Amino acid sequence: MFKKILIANRGEIACRVIKTAHRMGIATVAVYSDADARAPFVKMADEAVHIGPAPAAESYLIADKIIAACKQTGAEAVHPGYGFLSERTSFAEALAKEGIEFIGPPVGAIAAMGDKIESKKLAMEAGVNVVPGFVGEIEDTEHAVRISEEIGYPVMMKASAGGGGKGMRLAYNEKDVREGFEATKREGLNSFGDDRVFIEKFILNPRHIEIQILGDKHGNIIYLNERECSIQRRHQKVVEEAPSPFVTPKMRKAMGEQCVALSAAVDYHSAGTVELIVSGADPSGESFYFLEMNTRLQVEHPVTEAITGVDLVEQMIRVAAGEKLSMTQDDVTIDGWSIENRVYAEDPYRGFLPSTGRLVQYQPPVEPWADDEAANGRRGVGGIRVDDGVFEGGEVSMFYDPMIAKLVTWGETRDEAADLQVQALDAFRIEGLGHNVDFLSAIMQHDRFRSGELTTGFIAEEYPDGFEGAPASDHLQRGLAAVAGVIATANADRARRVDQQLDSRTMPPGDWSVTLNGREYAVSLEEDGITVDGALIDLELEYTPGDRIVDVELDEDVLTIQLAPTRGGFAITTRGAKHNLRVLPAHIAPLAQHMIEKIPPDLSKFLICPMPGLLVKLHVAEGEEVQPGQPLATVEAMKMENILRAEKQGVISKVNSAEGESLAVDAIILELE
Repeated sequence: MFKKILIANRGEIACRVIKTAHRMGIATVAVYSDADARAPFVKMADEAVHIGPAPAAESYLIADKIIAACKQTGAEAVHPGYGFLSERTSFAEALAKEGIEFIGPPVGAIAAMGDKIESKKLAMEAGVNVVPGFVGEIEDTEHAVRISEEIGYPVMMKASAGGGGKGMRLAYNEKDVREGFEATKREGLNSFGDDRVFIEKFILNPRHIEIQILGDKHGNIIYLNERECSIQRRHQKVVEEAPSPFVTPKMRKAMGEQCVALSAAVDYHSAGTVELIVSGADPSGESFYFLEMNTRLQVEHPVTEAITGVDLVEQMIRVAAGEKLSMTQDDVTIDGWSIENRVYAEDPYRGFLPSTGRLVQYQPPVEPWADDEAANGRRGVGGIRVDDGVFEGGEVSMFYDPMIAKLVTWGETRDEAADLQVQALDAFRIEGLGHNVDFLSAIMQHDRFRSGELTTGFIAEEYPDGFEGAPASDHLQRGLAAVAGVIATANADRARRVDQQLDSRTMPPGDWSVTLNGREYAVSLEEDGITVDGALIDLELEYTPGDRIVDVELDEDVLTIQLAPTRGGFAITTRGAKHNLRVLPAHIAPLAQHMIEKIPPDLSKFLICPMPGLLVKLHVAEGEEVQPGQPLATVEAMKMENILRAEKQGVISKVNSAEGESLAVDAIILELE
């Protein structure tokens, strides 16, 4: 067994690998960029080596720097995590030349399966059913248009070396191809150093199923069941679960055996994932197509660990060290259900725009998992596991993926795992930047998610006009109004005592007018209980002025609410939505109708940058007339390109920014007459 390994990655996956290595008694080496100097993974490792500036292309993507760090520290092997160099054949080859073990598959398998174009050809030769498409070299945009028309719309354009949702564009017509082809090439080149693109038919009502593969260097290969990753946004996975609510035992066996055969064809060892697409329009569910094979550890591997009890990182290390698998296919079982949600630094209330900046407050629902006996088969604490790589006071940088943490829950049933997600998401406290916790909670509560009727179009279909928060029942709204009354009373009581202004009143006001979602509630605190509009509410909570997180019991329903003071009331966040409540003493509330409403300024003549990013391309010039929907500028943030379009007809009067310029949020890119 290795004595020391280096982790050629950052963030939560670096923390994840370090924890398992330490449990195995293996010393670890971290490598870090300028942006990660204070990151948790750097402190967790036994040694750390600085490898360059913040941009990945100048640090984490330079193989020579990783190898130099290995030589400097005496690391015998490298775990690449996911992304960065994890699927670069040149990196694995360079390590082999230096006598450093690569904790991953053989170079031949990476070359054959890591390239989407070549892997598709190989799958076709092996008799695997593949999605119809064009797998040759595409010359230019005109060639891409001709290919798309031959295949038939809709089509998917994919960067050959892409992954993680980057370098993918869905095209429903010629206009989409012309707009998206060059952007797909640029994303592939910027993120993976490869601008080749292939085009394939887009399967309608698709479900995304993947099979976890594990093999050793002695020819043994098994599959560890499936994961479903159908809930995606911009082709990037948001929710993953194991097992799939769609896959039958017969399908599981057929998929697993086919994926094992494909892996054997390239002499695969280590952990890997074969991704499949299944048409939801097929009632039998038995028509599945090969998409690609990821020759690395997947982001969503924890859900497989939770239902099988297998530590995949440990297995990868043992396989790299030459050990045989300690299990056979018959040993693989399914115990319970596990769901993973990716907590991202993006604002769902503003069209999911990336949100970078400082984590002013960061408090996960449980401590990040410790890999010991108490973890109970990688299930965390009480069925809740958090994998993260951030810290309170740290920054979520624009240079890397916007993921803050992975929240994994396990339960005996799918509903139990989903209920635990809602509970844990309520207790996730993140302040300082936008995040998608409310959106994830809304998905977990959604009737369609609970029914298991999923497709990769779920988010677009269920939230066509964007996200405005999970709907709140009348019962919940009345309960929150009562909570606001209790909190307002406690705050008023504290203010009275601090100011020593008793006046003629010895108790703070107990009658409140609470406005929530356009409805006004009369809340009274009386000796025999709390009433809302005259009806008693069964409510219990402990609150001390200044508390930001409060546990509430409402008619036997346990809630965790997060509070933030606002002008005239509170913002209460719970169950997937942020509610702004205006709270006024009952005798003052009638005067509110006489307040003059403040009209926000008209900013429609400005094109304002919605997030920090790089201005990649300006599509217009001064004096040019534009139409609604016309592309004006392309801004790259978190390695994804975002096209900003005209909201109305006008003429460009002034251009304030130049291509290649770094923009701050709310920077004015251009102005219209």
